[in-house]
Amino acid sequence: MLAPKKAALRLIPYGMFVLTTRSHDGPEIGAATINWVTQASFKPPLVAIGVKADSRVHQHIKDTSVFAMNVIGKEQRDMAFTFFKPQDREGNSIGGEAFEVGLETGCALLLNAPAWWECKVVSAVEQGDHTLFVGEVVEAGVWREDQAIFMREHNLFYGG
Repeated sequence: MLAPKKAALRLIPYGMFVLTTRSHDGPEIGAATINWVTQASFKPPLVAIGVKADSRVHQHIKDTSVFAMNVIGKEQRDMAFTFFKPQDREGNSIGGEAFEVGLETGCALLLNAPAWWECKVVSAVEQGDHTLFVGEVVEAGVWREDQAIFMREHNLFYGG
């Protein structure tokens, strides 16, 4: 049985997303499955994300102040698992997922994801083992209408 604190926190209805980043000089692409994501403001449109402090994507965001979010669709469980571990760029794909480079941030926009948005960091709070980055949504798109995957629906817990 899970400890009460862990069990209670896992009841928060998290979606699953692939965070993408780029290195300061551009060629290195980072990608990681994350779930601590929420909209924080309508005007301007802001999102808040929690990023593990010792990860490559965290360092990229600190270096560039940009990131992109890619929604994982309800039937894309394999995509979530792919980005639980670091993947290397191979041309215009990462982890076997084709992407195009976002015009606003230079981050990867996964062509197989239902939707995406690009952000520029406006604030950061470094506490514990994650940093809370607040990003202004500067561009967004929908490749196709699809429902997002939720952690509890597929038991996709990978930590915590």
